[in-house]
Amino acid sequence: MNTLSIGLALLAGFLFAVGSVLQQKGTMEDPETSTEVGFFIRLLKRPVWLAGVGADAAGYIAQAAALGVGKLVVVQPLMVSSVVFALPLGVWLTHQHIGRREILGAAAVVIGLTAFLVVADPQGGRADAPGYEWAITGGVAGGVAVLLTVIAWRRQPALKAALTGTAAGVLFGFGAALVKSTVVRFNDGAAAIFLDWHIYTLAGVSLAGFLLVQVSLQTGALAPAITTSMVFETVVGVLVGITLLQEDLHTGTSGLAVTAVGLALMIAGLVALAGSEAPAASSRPREPKGLAVPARR
Repeated sequence: MNTLSIGLALLAGFLFAVGSVLQQKGTMEDPETSTEVGFFIRLLKRPVWLAGVGADAAGYIAQAAALGVGKLVVVQPLMVSSVVFALPLGVWLTHQHIGRREILGAAAVVIGLTAFLVVADPQGGRADAPGYEWAITGGVAGGVAVLLTVIAWRRQPALKAALTGTAAGVLFGFGAALVKSTVVRFNDGAAAIFLDWHIYTLAGVSLAGFLLVQVSLQTGALAPAITTSMVFETVVGVLVGITLLQEDLHTGTSGLAVTAVGLALMIAGLVALAGSEAPAASSRPREPKGLAVPARR
């Protein structure tokens, strides 16, 4: 495996974790959950939220670089490292309660995806696909994201965080394939990038996923918000890599068994984390505007 792509993917995972926790700190300053336009405008006035966006942007660059030198089915599973980084950061910055359930759930997710990464031996693949194949794949991903968002409306915080986080993850997983197809055009000059539809579709998909992440984080349920987003970004990214970009996973019978066990662990961890409770809205500390510091208990 390409060690450079692995290192860049882990760096991206850390930066995404920092960005998510800082964005959550900014979104939790609103006393009520909302999806109105005014909510997003208010976020633009909060330095802590903007710092989170900056960390996300840096993570996005690191992920793009990893995809430029590595395979989608290898890079995307490593994105789940954000779960490991984000949970302790959440304890420090947003006073999340991380108990045995969250720790075991995160461990199961990471172990499951690590098992998949270890047994996978990716071969072949292509950087692009015919337009109609992109359209079908994008239509499925977009349809699933819309359905999950509709179901999440007016649900309890933890469930809403899980559903909107999943919707964001589905879009980001599809977007990762678009990133790979865009990055490979860099050597062909600006015209090859900006006169091509990939980059504009990527911008639209990324914006939609970004807005869904903000809604998910505002619930205050960090564990289900972060975990569902990262896990489904990974799962969808791998599926798109195999089906759309034709990256093969060469595993024997024993490898398939390990993959099945890893998938079961991932699902079990996801269920545990999705059941984590968000802090009640009335008990959320009201943070001062700007870069807030953790309040004393």
